[in-house]
Amino acid sequence: MIKEIMKYGKAELAYKNKQILSQKPELFNLFWETTLRCNAKCKHCGSRAGENINLQEELSTEEIKNVFQSIANKYDASKILISVTGGEPLIRQDLFEVMKFANQLGYHWGMTTNGILINDVVISKMKEAGMTTISISLDGLEQSHDAFRGVKSFGKIIENVKKLKEAKFLNYLQITTVVNKSNINELEEMYQKMAELGIDSWRILNMDPIGRAEDNQELALDKEDYIHLIKFIQEKRKKSNFDVTYGCTHFLGMKFENEVRNFSFFCMSGFTVGSILYNGDIYVCPSVERRKELIQGNIRTDDFVDVWENKFKWFRNLDKFKCKECENCKDWKYCRGDSLDTWDFNNNRPKLCLTKILEGDKTDE
Repeated sequence: MIKEIMKYGKAELAYKNKQILSQKPELFNLFWETTLRCNAKCKHCGSRAGENINLQEELSTEEIKNVFQSIANKYDASKILISVTGGEPLIRQDLFEVMKFANQLGYHWGMTTNGILINDVVISKMKEAGMTTISISLDGLEQSHDAFRGVKSFGKIIENVKKLKEAKFLNYLQITTVVNKSNINELEEMYQKMAELGIDSWRILNMDPIGRAEDNQELALDKEDYIHLIKFIQEKRKKSNFDVTYGCTHFLGMKFENEVRNFSFFCMSGFTVGSILYNGDIYVCPSVERRKELIQGNIRTDDFVDVWENKFKWFRNLDKFKCKECENCKDWKYCRGDSLDTWDFNNNRPKLCLTKILEGDKTDE
């Protein structure tokens, strides 16, 4: 199984998509959703973190340690990246105890965080636990960021990014920005701020119609916004001293694939990407809609490796999204129905098709 998404041309991408099912799935990126607790209330949160929390459902320290040990007993842990996410992972008091244990087993790991709770003590624990990468959310300039995140935090995050930079232990320091109507006109000023901070990567996403974003549809981008966003990234990539990249979600049409990131889109959920949710459920990307029929098992009752190797069959079917809307699309063989994150399971169609937005109707004549 391919271990990471490489850069493909048009013909190569179609060929690679056809070959994926003929190879044994290989776990490369394992998400651990540490908690659904959060100290912010972001307007786009796909998992609606902070709502309806039941602490009794959260995995205990020993439960998550045991599953990491179990996986390491059967796979080469050094070939698996644990992506720590939430909610806000830094809320868990045992986070660094668990991740130091995982690192000693051989896993590499990184974290996605809102950055608010970072301080000198936390940075020291990050280093001790072997953390090598981090992605911190910054969604606009001060006013728009704080409004979008539901908590005054912009200044604190800037301060903490500078502290991480000064600590000089990370292999990769990334800022992630979710672009929406409130910050689409701040991209140029944000670019200057990113350059000042000296980060390694600025990952830019659009606000997807999932979770809490569906309650804030007035912030969704329109066609003009999307074109502006993609062309902005395209332009900055040509001259920036740091990586400016569009995120991993969404096929953008062959006009823009390989132009705004270092790889061509393919949704790897269930192929090389799996997750352990806060309650132990075994799943694909944590941002995919939580549906009972899609849960593959639970680490409290099932062996993760056994589930990974013998279930996930629906996810690994390349034709699972071959709906009326997609089957006649000229880009079907590359896109395969786009991202699991934004699939409308109730209506069997993609909620968002950026190919159609950016390039117009792609159906066959």
